[in-house]
Order: sequence, then C-alpha cells, then structure tokens
Amino acid sequence: MTEPDPDLFEMRRLESLSNTIFGVAMTLLAYDLPKANFQALPNWTDLFHLYSGRLGSLALSFIIAGVFWISHNRRLARQPFGSRGVVILNLFFLLSIILLPVTNGLYGNYAMSKAVAVLYGCHLTIIGALNAWLWWLTARDGRYREIVGAIFPLLVFIPGTAVAAVDPHYAPYIWMLGFGGLLARRFIRADAPA
Repeated sequence: MTEPDPDLFEMRRLESLSNTIFGVAMTLLAYDLPKANFQALPNWTDLFHLYSGRLGSLALSFIIAGVFWISHNRRLARQPFGSRGVVILNLFFLLSIILLPVTNGLYGNYAMSKAVAVLYGCHLTIIGALNAWLWWLTARDGRYREIVGAIFPLLVFIPGTAVAAVDPHYAPYIWMLGFGGLLARRFIRADAPA
C-alpha cells in the first residue's frame, strides 16, 4: 500500500464544503424577495406586481445554481485527489456561487437596467468559465463530451450578456438556453477523442 501524496488534496472534503456553499447560496436567493406589506387584502394583480419579476430571476438563478451543482459534483466524483492549484480554482468557483444571491438580488429588482443585466450576465459567464476550466483540467483523459457540456453554457452566456447590453428584456430567454449543455453532451459519442 502506497502512502498518499501530501501535496494532493482529497476532493471529498471539498465536496462537503461545496454542498454547504451551494445549499446556502441557493437558499439565500429567496432572501431578497420583498416582504408583503399590503394596506388591504391583496388580490392576484397585487401579488403579480410584487413578485413576478423577482420570482423569475430567482427561478433562473436557482436552476443555474442547480445545474452547476450537478456538474460540480460529477466532476469531483471523477477526481478523487487534486493539486493545490485545482483546489484553489475550485474555491474561486465556489466564491462565484456565493456571489450569485447578490447579483440575483440586483437583477430581480432592476432587471431592465442594462448595467445590472450585463453585470448579472458577466457573473453567469464567470461561473460558466470557471466550470469549463475545471472540467478541462479534469477531463483531459478523453472525456470530450464532458468538456463540450461545460463549454456550451459559455457559448450561450456570452451572447446573452451582449443582448443584455442592448435590450435586457430578451437576455433571460437566451441565458435559459445555457441548460442545453446537459443535452449537448448527450449528442457527443462517449468514445469521441478529446
């Protein structure tokens, strides 16, 4: 039996930390929802005006966080040990997840602001880029379909952010296409070369 390399980090420990971070961040997405303070009993119109935009951004951010959580856990399962650099890169990825409630709160309140929509889109792009980089480091052993699935959201988030700079109203529809990464990897053969 060989001694473990002291320079390698056991990724199961990082997995525990990441599950906590994702759980807290995904829960905090709802923290910025307004607390209702109606003068009279609210009707459906009152509820719609109060929550409609904010629930849309919450759902978008929650689904995005969920997809990246799945990707992150799948990646950590394939990489039992990681170097110091890989662990630090994973920590930056988790930092980008921690900041999601902040940009989601801004986006939920000011979705039609070009500056806020671009900031939110840039944040999504950073999350996607870090995820793709981590997959590239992990899947160099020929898992081409995993890399394609990780790069696909980037190919959607970047143009979505450009659209947000012109007309923020249409950007969320483009960002939602980022979930196609889950489907994109299904169309790549498992034995395709990297």
